[in-house]
Amino acid sequence: MKRAFLVVGNRAWTKPFSLNDIPGAGRMDVLCRCVSQSLFISHGIRRNVNVFLLLLGEPDPPKVVRIDGGSVKRMSPDERNVAGHLRKALGVECGEEWVKVHSGVYVARKSPAELLRELSGDYSVYYLREDGEDIREVVPSLKNPLFVLGDHTGLHEDIERIVMEMSAKTVKVSPLSLMAEQCITIVHYELDRLHF
Repeated sequence: MKRAFLVVGNRAWTKPFSLNDIPGAGRMDVLCRCVSQSLFISHGIRRNVNVFLLLLGEPDPPKVVRIDGGSVKRMSPDERNVAGHLRKALGVECGEEWVKVHSGVYVARKSPAELLRELSGDYSVYYLREDGEDIREVVPSLKNPLFVLGDHTGLHEDIERIVMEMSAKTVKVSPLSLMAEQCITIVHYELDRLHF
């Protein structure tokens, strides 16, 4: 079963940024940690996982960076390394079609609705939110899930409306408001305990 995560970076920059100030690039540090928690395990990488980062910050939104766990190379879990890959992707000219940056990393220009329409052909979409259905009740029925979550500010109302329309269900991993990367770790735990 393949899995994917779509993380919305509400203010994440859409141009190359300094690796000496990753948080200053619209909290790109949050997205880097989400990538690490999505893809990496001890001494390995989850080959069945894809990560999509929807970047909505200045100066040139929207852009999407896609990282394919099955083919990504030379990426390590530390924040600076992940940020380097994202920075390189943002320096590549792109349109609506995916452009390969290097092994396993792609960039494109897609609106939230366009991206979700495309992904819903390959995945069942689930929105992670505190008031959703308990993930343990949902996990047994999941088939190729894509989990949508926001950065440290959640999802803005207009994007949330699109996500709600396209989601199979709203799912929670905790009644508390957790950090995005913590939610991803818990989702993996729940899926792993059932499928392994």
